[in-house]
Amino acid sequence: MHADDVLPIGTLARRTGLSVSAIRYYEERGLLTGLRSAGGQRRFRRSDIRRLSFVRIAQGLGLSIEGIAEILAGLPQGRTPTAEDWGRISRDIRTVLDARIAALERTRDKLDGCIGCGCLSLKTCALYNPGDRAAGFGAGPRWVMGDRPPSAD
Repeated sequence: MHADDVLPIGTLARRTGLSVSAIRYYEERGLLTGLRSAGGQRRFRRSDIRRLSFVRIAQGLGLSIEGIAEILAGLPQGRTPTAEDWGRISRDIRTVLDARIAALERTRDKLDGCIGCGCLSLKTCALYNPGDRAAGFGAGPRWVMGDRPPSAD
């Protein structure tokens, strides 16, 4: 590996906009792998700029560190990822993002209906759950999550 292909942690921090402590944390969590110089100093591959930029974007989209680590595990260590590598990652993450978008749209639509109708009637409100009927579908806000309440009695 050529000397220009590795960066000290401070340079990586400046290039990515992350703090040195954040980079160390991501390294501990397995999102990137640091190298050690002969003097024991941390060095990182230039390609880690892209990895960390991806981490920032993925976190902004609401992905967990664990989820990001799983995605990044599909990228090669020791070489710069190719367009094909990133394309595969993009296809994998698209499914997660599509599911999140669908959940957000369902929630928005339910809230618009509930807040916008103005009836405030528990008998006609779509979020009302008499007799805890939603419990049969599982935990959480089932109607907002996409399950359909049974028709009114």
